Amino acid sequence: MTSTRKPDGQNVAVIGGGAAGLLAAGTALRAGARVTVVEQNDRPGKKILISGKGRCNVTNDCTPAEFINNVTKNARFLFSAINRFSPQDMKDLLTELGVELKTERGRRVFPQSDRSADILSALLRYASGCRFLRAKATGIRVENGRATGVLTNDGELPFDAVILSTGGASYPLTGSDGSGYAIARDVGHTVTPLTPSLVPLVSPSPLCAEMQGLSLKNVALTLFDREKAIYRDFGEMLFTHFGMSGPMILSASAHLRSANFTSVRVEIDLKPALDEQTLERRLLSDFSKYVNRDAQNALSDLLPQKMILPFLTQATVDPRKKINALTRAERASMLHTLKHFSIPVSGYRPIEEAIVTSGGVSVKEIDPKTMGSRLVDGLFFAGEVIDVDAYTGGFNLQIAFSTGYVAGQSAAEYRVNN
Repeated sequence: MTSTRKPDGQNVAVIGGGAAGLLAAGTALRAGARVTVVEQNDRPGKKILISGKGRCNVTNDCTPAEFINNVTKNARFLFSAINRFSPQDMKDLLTELGVELKTERGRRVFPQSDRSADILSALLRYASGCRFLRAKATGIRVENGRATGVLTNDGELPFDAVILSTGGASYPLTGSDGSGYAIARDVGHTVTPLTPSLVPLVSPSPLCAEMQGLSLKNVALTLFDREKAIYRDFGEMLFTHFGMSGPMILSASAHLRSANFTSVRVEIDLKPALDEQTLERRLLSDFSKYVNRDAQNALSDLLPQKMILPFLTQATVDPRKKINALTRAERASMLHTLKHFSIPVSGYRPIEEAIVTSGGVSVKEIDPKTMGSRLVDGLFFAGEVIDVDAYTGGFNLQIAFSTGYVAGQSAAEYRVNN
């Protein structure tokens, strides 16, 4: 579009002061815009503070191509954004802002201090110079197909461009209450169905409650839906009173958007480093060592104590039966269960407990090169409000940063006709 306006001085509103909003605000500011962050909380970035259990897994140390492979929904939409502002770019920015970083298993990047507050402080420094307005945005003023202002509970404010970065519907106490979806709908955008992603899974099995609090490490997981393996992973998981959680389970949940949960199950290989023949020799060796013991007292070298009784229940072996009295079929069942410990899945925990929301403003209605609306001039989107999400491991925060960067640049460069 042509304009008589000067290249700087653009008034930009950023609705939502989370990860995407702060990155967008700072980027627009540095591109010459006058920026106002409209945030309903008493302070911005509340969700950042609780991310990564308070440590903030801020990004993943991977290439843009590897990053795209970890996006579970609408990955192609992010190709331009992730190449314009990559994980390495985010690391460089944080280093510039004074944050020392470290990389852990799975190439997860954390602040050296293990304090998410350090990431939030850095983002606030990046956005310093912006105006922060505490108000709840209730809508966007659109005139002649163009965004011209923001409606709030305190009145209407005029702007030249608006970035909607209100987050999803998970963790509503942090401000991610889903209100951005209603704002987008009101100006004509399609919002795809919202489901939880990266969320703990619920199981009807009483074995989970028996193992509540037990964390398994270095195990292999296979997720089945209608007897078809749809996801495999290796790492950590946790049993809870309602089912299962932990990194592998959260990532597995991203593959259950279309599941009806009538035949979904998780199979856990408790000894993935051993093939069945090697494991059988190990099992027989332990049986020889504890030949006169009850089964429940002969597995402590193989399994965590809290798992022994649930394991024997699934293997259909009487825990009080002597090892020397086990039948060949019972030994075979125990061997099979070590490699295929099975837990049925009946659903998700509520969306409020999800790390991210799957679903959001349709990517068909957003220009991937600018994050600009295809329906409303001067309106841009960033972060979880968009219908994109990825595995756990720093990928979703990087989506927020990459889309925030592009939206901030684009909003600052946007020109309207006088």
